[in-house]
Amino acid sequence: MLHLRLIVPPDLVPPVMKILEEAPAVTNLWRLAGAAAKPAGDLVSCDVAKEDATRVLGELRALGLEDRGSIAAEYVDVSLSQGARDAELAAEGSPADAVVWEDVERRVRESSTLSISFLVLMVIATMMGAIGILTDSIILLIGAMLVGPEYGPLAGISVAVVEGRLRQAATSLQAILIGFPLGMVSAAALTALLRLIGIAPDTLLPEDHALTLFIAEPNWYSVIVAVLAGVVGVLALVGAKSTVLVGVLISVTTIPAAANVGVAAVYGDWDSARGAATHLVINVLAIVVSGITVLWVIKRNRIRRSEHGSASALRHPV
Repeated sequence: MLHLRLIVPPDLVPPVMKILEEAPAVTNLWRLAGAAAKPAGDLVSCDVAKEDATRVLGELRALGLEDRGSIAAEYVDVSLSQGARDAELAAEGSPADAVVWEDVERRVRESSTLSISFLVLMVIATMMGAIGILTDSIILLIGAMLVGPEYGPLAGISVAVVEGRLRQAATSLQAILIGFPLGMVSAAALTALLRLIGIAPDTLLPEDHALTLFIAEPNWYSVIVAVLAGVVGVLALVGAKSTVLVGVLISVTTIPAAANVGVAAVYGDWDSARGAATHLVINVLAIVVSGITVLWVIKRNRIRRSEHGSASALRHPV
C-alpha cells in the first residue's frame, strides 16, 4: 500500500474527494477541513494499492494539486485491515509487480544529477579499478563496480527518453560525459604516480594481468551480458529491489573499462585502450537501449490499464 497525505485548497476539495471516493483501490480515507496552514487548505489522507497508485496520482496532479497544494506519499509496510485487502484485490495486477512511476522518477532524478559526490565516487571507483588491473585482482574490480555511481545517470537517460523529458535526459547525459572522462584521467594519473614512485611495474604485459585481460577484449558475450543487465537493472529500479541492483552493478564492466583506458594509456598500450573504450561504449549503449525498451513496455502497459479502467467505469458507472 501507498499512503497519501494531501493538502487541498478549498476549491479543489470536491474533485479530489470524488477521485478518491470513486477509486476502488483507495481505502482509509479521511479529511480534516481547514487543518493545513502552509499551504492553506484541507488535510486529506488515504491509502491506495500500489498497483493503482500511479493512476490515482496522475488524476490528482492533473487537477493541479501539486502546484496549488501538496502531495506526499510513503510506503506502508504493514496494513492490517479488510479494507486494505479489498483495495488490493480491486486493483489490477500483483503488488509484487506494481510500479509507482512517480517514485521511480524521484529515485532516478536523485541519482542521475551531476554533483560533487557523483564525481568523487567516479574518481574513487576508477582508481580502485586501476589498482585492480595493475594487481590483476578481480575482488578489487568488483569493489570498484559497487562503488561506481554510473548506473544512476544511465537509468536517468532511459526514464527521461521514455517520458519525453529532454532536459532531464541532457542532465543525465552530462553526468556520463563528464564522469567517465574524469575517471579515465584519474586512473591514468594514479597509474603514472605509482610508476613514478616504483610501486607499479615499468611494463604491463598481458600475462601480468591475465584475469582482467577480458576488459580490453569485448565480444558478443559482452553485448549479451550488458543487455541482460540493462533489463534486470530497470526491473530492479521500478520494483525498488536494491539487492538485485547490486548484482547488476557487479555484472557490467563500465567502471573497469574506464579504468583500463587510463591504465593502458599510461603504458602506451593503445590497442588495449581502444578495446576497453569499445567495451565501455557497448555497455553504456546496451544498458540504455534495453532500459528504454523495458520502460516503454511498462509505460504502455500502464496506459492500457488506465484506458481499461476508464472503459470499465463508463460501462459500470458508480
